[in-house]
Amino acid sequence: MVEKILLTALALFAFSIAIALYRIIKGPSMPDRTVALDMIGVNLISSIAVISIVLKTKAFLEAILILGILAFISTIAISKYVERGVIVEHKSDN
Repeated sequence: MVEKILLTALALFAFSIAIALYRIIKGPSMPDRTVALDMIGVNLISSIAVISIVLKTKAFLEAILILGILAFISTIAISKYVERGVIVEHKSDN
């Protein structure tokens, strides 16, 4: 019973990722695309966690941590680019 629930969760995560991918491609604005990209990251983390439970292993936990850090940093970088037009600001000596 639990296996069926976990496989259903994986299918729903895949469907959610597909919807977010559509929003990235068609999105009306750049902030919508940024949110959709962050949503894909969260759904991938959740999918890897469910796969780890199904396979009864802890091997994927490091991948979850790395993906979480990369998703957070990329969301911050894209948001900063959308807001200011640059990611890294250089101080000028004026």
